[in-house]
Amino acid sequence: MSAQEWNANYIDGEMPWDTREPDPILVDLVRSGTLRAGRGLEIGSGTGTNAIWLASRGFEMLGMDIAPKAVEMAREKAAGTTKATFVVADILSDPLSADNFDFVFDRGCFHIFDEARQRTSFAQRVSDALRPGGLWLSLIGSTEGPPRNYGPPRRSAHDIVSSVEPALEILRLEGSNFAGDQTGAPAAWICLARKRESPAQESTKR
Repeated sequence: MSAQEWNANYIDGEMPWDTREPDPILVDLVRSGTLRAGRGLEIGSGTGTNAIWLASRGFEMLGMDIAPKAVEMAREKAAGTTKATFVVADILSDPLSADNFDFVFDRGCFHIFDEARQRTSFAQRVSDALRPGGLWLSLIGSTEGPPRNYGPPRRSAHDIVSSVEPALEILRLEGSNFAGDQTGAPAAWICLARKRESPAQESTKR
């Protein structure tokens, strides 16, 4: 969808992705210590729920979304929260400060791009924004589960790895769903990756 179409959804209140609760997978990883407080970026921050929750746990958060109405709603929700700010921006085209973030999060943004080159660009932009050792967590619609004509786009493990591996070191790629394994929720991949210290090597050929 275009930025105008995303914005219209927020204006009309058509936001099935907005659970109004912090994502349970994100919550578990923070509480387990896998994700530690630092400078964070949320791509596609929507109405700000996750970024505000992270700010309440000590993260200094910047939320970005292409929909001005979403950013307006997030700013209203975050009023009085000094560690969560929100801007209208496009991850693929707007400038980001290099090596500026310890952590990047997106819940269902990487998977909206149908073209492999766009997903590869997304992963590279994430890598560029991360400080050395920084982590990216992405929740991505999965090809698992029964057929459906609604809900998040589906991406295969191959789609993810081929786009992410050149830019980031994949630490974890496993199946879950968009409600932290709650029955009936759409299947999802949990992808946790780290900014590369060295390039990925070519697959061995014999």
